[in-house]
Amino acid sequence: MSDPILSLNAVHTDIAQYHILQGVDLAVPRGQVTMLLGRNGVGKTTTLKTIMGQWTAKSGEILFDGQDITRMPVSARARAGIGFVPEDMGIFHDLTVEENMMLGCASGPLDPNRKAWLLGAFPALGTFWHSEAGNLSGGQKQMLSIARAMAEDRELYLIDEPTKGLAPAIVSTMAQALRELKAQGASILLVEQNFSVAKALGDTAAVMDDGRVIWSGAMAELAENNDLQERLMGLSMEAH
Repeated sequence: MSDPILSLNAVHTDIAQYHILQGVDLAVPRGQVTMLLGRNGVGKTTTLKTIMGQWTAKSGEILFDGQDITRMPVSARARAGIGFVPEDMGIFHDLTVEENMMLGCASGPLDPNRKAWLLGAFPALGTFWHSEAGNLSGGQKQMLSIARAMAEDRELYLIDEPTKGLAPAIVSTMAQALRELKAQGASILLVEQNFSVAKALGDTAAVMDDGRVIWSGAMAELAENNDLQERLMGLSMEAH
């Protein structure tokens, strides 16, 4: 793979007394959507948080755009061009949708063209622009969380289970926004349990088990091979 935007080399991360990441090797190709797959509890969220700096790698190396960011503070990683959408969304319920969006803008006010694109991608946010975010539905909060990470143009987006628990229509809206983001040249690393979403969005995939990546390759190769899915993830995907 030529010139990945992000690469992890033998990354180990401990949380308290637990050795969660046990030598993760991962490459995210520039301008593509990489799916990070695997059962619950194998280290996918910890991998994203280690890339973002919320957890510090005990050993190994994280390179972003050719720069070693392994020991860099979270705020510096954000300024370098990494956006993060956590699974718990991190929405401020007593702030309006607009105020939440402003928090996603590190370098100044929300660009009017960017705002127009985001409200086109997520029309519900425009409807509730001046309302407190706590009044939004679960799906709308998830949209706000993703839109806030997209408020500024970033090179790499780390997104943790964006479609979890969402209605199919909202999943479809979310998937379309992520396709548009990729079309603008962004690279995306996406943790996703919904295999049909992974299949539809992913260019490449990495499957984790027990704190390390056990397979990586083209998403299409994984999607077409039920035996491989069964062996890697213990899932029979034919029903999806």
